Amino acid sequence: MSHRRTPSRSLLIVGCMIAGSAAIAFAHDDPAVPARGALAQAQPGTPATAPAAQSAVFDTVQIRTQPVAGGIYVLFGRGGNIGVSVGDDGAFLIDDQFAPLTDKIKAAVTALTDKPIRFLLNTHYHGDHVGGNENLGRQWVPIVAQDNVRKRLAFDQYNPTTGRTTAALAPAGRPVITFRDTITFHMNGDSVIVFHVAPAHTDGDAIVHFTRANVVHMGDCFFNGRYPVIDVNAGGSIDGMIAAEDVALRFMNDSTRVIPGHGPLGDKAALKAARDMLAGIRDRIRPMVKAKKTADEVVLARPTADWDAKASADTATAARFVRVVYAGMTPPAPPAKR
Repeated sequence: MSHRRTPSRSLLIVGCMIAGSAAIAFAHDDPAVPARGALAQAQPGTPATAPAAQSAVFDTVQIRTQPVAGGIYVLFGRGGNIGVSVGDDGAFLIDDQFAPLTDKIKAAVTALTDKPIRFLLNTHYHGDHVGGNENLGRQWVPIVAQDNVRKRLAFDQYNPTTGRTTAALAPAGRPVITFRDTITFHMNGDSVIVFHVAPAHTDGDAIVHFTRANVVHMGDCFFNGRYPVIDVNAGGSIDGMIAAEDVALRFMNDSTRVIPGHGPLGDKAALKAARDMLAGIRDRIRPMVKAKKTADEVVLARPTADWDAKASADTATAARFVRVVYAGMTPPAPPAKR
């Protein structure tokens, strides 16, 4: 079944199904999308991979589907975890990993439903969550995101931490519907509330609550079983991560299923454990920052030691996380005088 629709059909769907104020801007051209900084956006702060090696990696990726609850599934591949809701109204997709995986992702969705993808929601702007946007946008799948996501995807993003520039997405890959605080989708017998949280992982994070199914997709506001990536150059901070998780915990119960941005499917207890870990690490690092300790000194103090066995693959990963937290607590150094 073809997923392609005319522009008027897409606009009709948007007008009928979305509650609240939304800014709509359809792309009119479709230039070739650049490599987006050699896909380095997948994990800010990690080295880029050569194109040939990238191709080989994606060729071997298999998309694994796991049922969550009430017509909702999570797709695991390479990059951010994808949420899918299926039912009589079609498929609702949350994030889309990398462009080379689009056909595999669509095949996984088709295995769940013969109905088209009606909406794609981006939880934030990082390339391992929006890499398939242009492919789906060219097929007239409406892309939805918080205002700041569209703004960041429209321009090259320079990361002073890595020294790399990630190219803007082509117009076809940018969100055509944006919201400031919240937006609700009424699909597949559920009310799906999407809400923006204050800067946490980035400044454009959205959390998705399937109210009937009692499922929450946290985007990268929740990394299950590992230290999170925090994009301090895009407004993220450990305080923001903790605050976002606190917001989500308030409307969860012991039966809530939680889809993290990375890691296995979780629940309220797993999210609470991640939140408490971050709070404990923050409370160890902050006094050292106030005492004017350098980043190297804080790393040597091993403030994450009590959690490293469960949340870190190695000491280098833990050290990188400490440096990110430290950077989020300290103002940038003034430019050198000439």
